Amino acid sequence: MYFTSNIKFLRKRKGRTQEDVAAALNLKRSTLSGYENGIAQPGIEILVSFSKYYNISVDTLLKTDISGLSESQLGELERGYDAYIRGSNLRVLTTSVGTDNIDNIELVSEKAKAGYTTGYADPEFISELPHFRLPFLSDERKYRTFQLKGDSMFPIPDGSWVTGEFVQDWREIISGKAYILFTIDDGIVFKIVENNLAAEGRLVLYSLNPIYEPYEIHINEVREIWKFVNYISNELPDPVLPEKQLFQTMAAMKNDLQRLKAKFAADISDAEEY
Repeated sequence: MYFTSNIKFLRKRKGRTQEDVAAALNLKRSTLSGYENGIAQPGIEILVSFSKYYNISVDTLLKTDISGLSESQLGELERGYDAYIRGSNLRVLTTSVGTDNIDNIELVSEKAKAGYTTGYADPEFISELPHFRLPFLSDERKYRTFQLKGDSMFPIPDGSWVTGEFVQDWREIISGKAYILFTIDDGIVFKIVENNLAAEGRLVLYSLNPIYEPYEIHINEVREIWKFVNYISNELPDPVLPEKQLFQTMAAMKNDLQRLKAKFAADISDAEEY
């Protein structure tokens, strides 16, 4: 692990004192000194604080010797293009396999999501998740199924089981496609994604339900990404009105609105005369 040497290197590279960094992270200077000298070990909340402060993922802070990077690599890192997004060199997916040595499709229910936030990299936790197979999916790829909560992706019903294919290289994310993301702050979310990694190191997440506003997320806040494959539900989506019927419905609503306006204007006129 390189956390100790990395936070000291980054602090000095930015020309900051221990007092500066400790104040920014709401720590005592002696506590920061303990982290830099390897005397004290930070908890997950402190690791996340350092990650946000330096705009570098926790995995990179822990596993990569940042001082050994070239100047150009350091520049990319500082601009938010974390090596974490490049995939297999830094990210290893914990999975379960059957007796035939083929990956299972694990089921992450709504109740299991809380445990997933801390157990996603724990082989024991993953092995205890329910699992199944879908014969029409490739044995050469990794899939996982998550239970959908809420109506942000309506007309996909609340409670549906959404299956995704594991994305190793996040630079291959296709804008306009649906993905399941496991994030630090929001947990598991299912969204349409706009890929702005190359320019800004960020993704823009959109809901199918227009009442929900899109929002941005920095790639360092993401832990896993799964490309949408299919969903399973015991509910039928609400029917979509045929185009002709939709226009008729809109016209009727417009006529109703005009009648209400006319009635309202007449009521005001009568009140004024009275």
